[in-house]
Amino acid sequence: MSTGTGADSAPGHTSTPTTAAPAATAAPAATATSASAASAPSAPSAGKNSMFSSLKIRNYRLFATGQVVSNTGTWMQRIAQDWLVLSLTGSASAVGITIALQFLPMLLFGLYGGVLADRLPKRPLLIATQSAMGLTGVALAVLTLAGHVQVWHVYLAAFLLGLVTVVDNPARQTFVSEMVGKEQVANAVSLNSANFQSARLVGPAIAGVLITAVGSGWAFLLNGLSFAAPIAGLLLMRAHELHPVEPQPRAKGQLREGLRYVAGRPELVWPIVLVGFIGTFGFNFPIWLSAFVSDVFHGDAGTYGLFNTLIAAGSLAGALLAARRGLSRLRLLVTAAVLFSILLLVTAFAPGFWLFAALLVPIGIFGLTVNVTANSSVQMATDPEMRGRVMALFMMVFTGGTPLGAPLMGWITDTYGARIGMAAGGVISLAAGVAIAVVLARVGNLRVRVDRRGVTFVPAARRELVPAA
Repeated sequence: MSTGTGADSAPGHTSTPTTAAPAATAAPAATATSASAASAPSAPSAGKNSMFSSLKIRNYRLFATGQVVSNTGTWMQRIAQDWLVLSLTGSASAVGITIALQFLPMLLFGLYGGVLADRLPKRPLLIATQSAMGLTGVALAVLTLAGHVQVWHVYLAAFLLGLVTVVDNPARQTFVSEMVGKEQVANAVSLNSANFQSARLVGPAIAGVLITAVGSGWAFLLNGLSFAAPIAGLLLMRAHELHPVEPQPRAKGQLREGLRYVAGRPELVWPIVLVGFIGTFGFNFPIWLSAFVSDVFHGDAGTYGLFNTLIAAGSLAGALLAARRGLSRLRLLVTAAVLFSILLLVTAFAPGFWLFAALLVPIGIFGLTVNVTANSSVQMATDPEMRGRVMALFMMVFTGGTPLGAPLMGWITDTYGARIGMAAGGVISLAAGVAIAVVLARVGNLRVRVDRRGVTFVPAARRELVPAA
């Protein structure tokens, strides 16, 4: 469910986004190229960037500052929302329904949000969406603080927030390139994830204290007010320093055009398919963690906040590593997905509290690596005029599957327990990672080899190593 996914989602740099595909993802078509040809486009620019190079750009600094404030509020609301629903109903399935309603609009209307993001100027569009999100938080705060909140109010607020996110997500994702230019896109995408996860370190902890001390309502109110920061950042930007993409004129068939564009490019299809499975079945932490806290470890809101903070610590580390790495390869994406899935299985059956808590950190690292690698690879491989629609499809698949996965995982968790619920998500995610690796190997006439260096693709007829990028 991360939109920041903020949310939200670290490849090599190339001279143009459209030439990035062979270096950024191991598309089957790329396997026939030599190692030097595959890596040449990204090598020159990769060396230009430091871990925080995008922050040298004033407009991006304003954006990042505003986002870290609102992201902190967002994480406070997520924790407060999940705990409030659990308190009102006592059901992990109800938490799953809340998450499903928040992401259902992305499943139903996500592609249309991408069309709007391609048609409309990004900055004024983001000012409107961020304002609407702030109002949603304030409305839920008023109901909670007045003592009138019911579970259907939370459901409605989650659904309305999801409607706004349909437009906000692709607009915010594609606005990154307009702020930093194509040479810094990969670094900025990774720093966006680091930003989101930094807030995740602080937000759950603050939410845990607030919920325990004064109740969920204050967390909702602070989240609503936090959106003033990104709105101020957008208003203070220097328009002449942006790299605007010409808005696409309204025309028939733009939605179908976007789908055909993705369908004809394996370097876009396979990362999107993989994150679809991981996002739908592997990223159901609100359900699993709340169930572990209440049913297995018998903790409180502070324990729930601690678990989320530990995942955030790992995710932040994964985002910073991605920003430093600068290159994205398919073998990294597949390896991270497989390791993430195995860790879910191991953690599900961890016998003690502190072992369970410790394993949440590497889960965060590899889960974030999957998200960032796929996100930035897709952005770099997409033509600017199509980026809104492609990123909308990416986010629709990544988060839009939640309305399907969250109720299912919630039902399994309620029926068979927290450990079986988390293990089920790990099994499905692992099967998807292995299956996609095998499909890619067959299409490219390769075989998968696992050794101490990780996952590599080797020609079926020869033994020499072929880079999976």
